[in-house]
Order: sequence, then C-alpha cells, then structure tokens
Amino acid sequence: MKKTLAILGAGNIGLAIAKGLVEANTFRPEQIILTRRKMHLLTPLRKAGFVTEKSCRKAVQQADIVILSVEPGQIDGLLQEIRTDLNNKHLLISVISGVSIGELKNQINKNIPVIRAMPNTAIVIRESMTCLASDRKDHVYLETARTLFNTVGQTLVIDEETMTAATSLGACGIAFFLRAIRAASQGGIEIGFHSEDALTIAAQTAKGAAALLLSEGKHPEREIDKVTTPRGCTISGLNQMEHGGFSSAMIKGIITSAEKAAGLYKKCK
Repeated sequence: MKKTLAILGAGNIGLAIAKGLVEANTFRPEQIILTRRKMHLLTPLRKAGFVTEKSCRKAVQQADIVILSVEPGQIDGLLQEIRTDLNNKHLLISVISGVSIGELKNQINKNIPVIRAMPNTAIVIRESMTCLASDRKDHVYLETARTLFNTVGQTLVIDEETMTAATSLGACGIAFFLRAIRAASQGGIEIGFHSEDALTIAAQTAKGAAALLLSEGKHPEREIDKVTTPRGCTISGLNQMEHGGFSSAMIKGIITSAEKAAGLYKKCK
C-alpha cells in the first residue's frame, strides 16, 4: 500500500496494529507515523524504521489514513488539536471504545469519512477479529478499511449500534479466552504436567478448537458431541464445569464488559 498511515496514540493496540501491518507487508515501517505522550517508549520503534512524531498535527499533515487510538478521555482534546489539519484527503479510523461516529464528526465539523474499527491485540500476529462500521451509504472508504484490516486477520462489517458489543466480545474477549486457557493450564499442572507443558497443551488445544469452528462453520455443540460419549470422562468434566457456573460466568463477564464500554466516553464528560 503506497499510502501513509498515522497512528495517534501508539499504546498497546496502536503498536499491535502498526507491527501487524508491517508483518503483513501492507505498509513498510517508514510509511507509518507513530505518536504518543511518552515518546521515549517509541525509541525501539524508531530504531526499527518507524517514523515517530511528537506532534499529532505534523503526523496528520503527512498521512493519508489516520487511526485514532487514544483513551476515550483524551479524544476530545486530540480532535481539537488536529481538526484544522484534517481535510478531504484523509480517511479517519477510530478504534476508541464508546465514541460514536456522530460524536467524532460533530467535533471535526468537516465532511471527512470516518470508520469505526474494533480489532484486538492478536492483530500483531495477523489473527485479529476486527469489526467495522460506517455511517456512509457509499462503501468506498469502508472497503479501504476492510482491505487494510483483512491483511491482519478477519473482518466483519456490522451496524454501528452493535460496536459496543463487538468491543466486549472481540476486543475484551482476547482476555477472556486467555484466562480460560490459563485456567486449563493450571488444571493440567494439578493433574501432573509441568507448567510449560500444561500451557503448551492448553493453548494448542484452544487453537485447534477455534480452527475447527472457523474451518467447518459448525456450531460448537456439534464438535462437542464428537468427544462426549455416554458415561465418558469428557461429559463428566463438562458437567462439573457447568455446575461451577462456567458458561454463566463467561456470559456475565461479556455483558458486564459491554455495559462498561458503553459508558466509557460518557464518564469522561
């Protein structure tokens, strides 16, 4: 891609996006401009060839695509800072939780295409699940964003009203599944494995389970049925987990995260 990309707020997710796009050969490091408040944390990235810029305004002036990746409480100040530098050559992509396209456009007060994207940190290894939303009827800019994020995982175009849900299930969900893998590995230690071996087995088993669903397109219960036999050890384990509230805890956690995400920006007002 010949365009220049600015990532304003190169924290965990911003850096994951940058590294993933370079890994995918979508951008070269010198095509990506990174900004953040603590500039010293970007020194390794500058040594790796990325452009680092203290001024968000200068970053925007040099870019074609601008990714907003700051905390919800910082977005108002950032938009005030860069508003005069935004023009119709820019595509603005926000990965900020809880801030709608309408709220962003009201502050920019210009006819600039804005896309909301919700990737997760697996983008760094090109395995992100990224949900995208737009308020425009023409899909030219949405397709540009989809092409970009498809190089670092899978994308799904959704209605903006479900973006908060996507934040919980797709972005926060990384932590939920990692915690499940950690719990599985701890169980493995208790039944006799060394910690490293238990984690390897648990992580690869989780990867295989996800791959089965993505490749076959079947419901999880179809695959579960293949490994549950009458009076078998698998069904005994599953039933014990359900007695302990495994599914209920996961569902409640996702709902709680979605509720929290919906109020993050409003709380900053």
